[in-house]
Amino acid sequence: MARSDHLIDLVKAGVQGDVDSARKTAEAIAAEERGKKHSGVADRIARVLEFADQHRPTGDSGQARPRLRDGSGGILRQEARRSFSDLYLDAPVLNACQELVEEQRRADLLRAHGLEPRHRVLLVGPPGNGKTSLAEGLAYEMALPLFTVRYEAVVTSYLGETAQRLKRLFDYVRTEPCVLFFDEFDAIGKERGDIHETGEIKRLVTTLLLQLDDLPSYCVVVGATNHPELLDRATWRRFELRLEIAKPGRNLLIRYFSDQLDKFDQNSGFTATRLYEAIKPTSFSEAENFFLDTRRRYVLDQGKRKLRTVFDERVRAWGSRMTNLGEEQQNGRASDSETA
Repeated sequence: MARSDHLIDLVKAGVQGDVDSARKTAEAIAAEERGKKHSGVADRIARVLEFADQHRPTGDSGQARPRLRDGSGGILRQEARRSFSDLYLDAPVLNACQELVEEQRRADLLRAHGLEPRHRVLLVGPPGNGKTSLAEGLAYEMALPLFTVRYEAVVTSYLGETAQRLKRLFDYVRTEPCVLFFDEFDAIGKERGDIHETGEIKRLVTTLLLQLDDLPSYCVVVGATNHPELLDRATWRRFELRLEIAKPGRNLLIRYFSDQLDKFDQNSGFTATRLYEAIKPTSFSEAENFFLDTRRRYVLDQGKRKLRTVFDERVRAWGSRMTNLGEEQQNGRASDSETA
């Protein structure tokens, strides 16, 4: 059964003839019913709204309101598979995320006291350290689908069209409780005061801010960026929770190495600490790539070599690769310095 305040809002909008408010309330009821696994009721409401869109009189622009699901093309939907227990998070970050999940799970209690759960999170930090995985973990813990924004389906070169597509995307998102993930959030949340940016980008940021303000709390927005300095100052204020996902420390990486080594069916000949010292990864993605590389070689060998031999070979190859990469970076910096 829909919440009483939604029903009252729906009646009020109907009496006042406020079509837009009635639609938003109906979408909220549908989303709440879908969250309770009452998909039959939610689908019936969605069909009524879609029918109304198709038969709604055109306005001054000569075009009817976009259909309910027009924004789905800008979204990649997936079911989350990683929980918090699968991630390697610093204690402050984990605690903050667990609090957010609790607020969403017990939203009815908060609303009974005139409060709404937080639902806008910004993840800041260098690439390869788990921002995308954390967005998936939040969706998993909340038992919600993960919607990842596809910029190539939203951003266009035509004046004003990008903002329209972004608005349709948010209209679609409102129809269901979800986690909406913006990777590389600085791509659309740039500082409007930058003199080098076009008016189109500024209009896009303004549209984004308005849509974030209007998004109901059952839709959790997660933005991730490697360049927080590029974000518009007003964008920062929209996020109720801002978390730094820093490079992992030695102890966290050693714990990751230990867990990965336990998954092999033979002794690798390395302890987690010794392997870490041999590899010295600078991010979780580097560490993950090493283990994936090792597993591939081990599987392709089909038992012809012992796991110890495969690990020894991979460690040597990895060390040589990282040394060459370091030399290339040093040469590149030297060339830049000479050019300057």
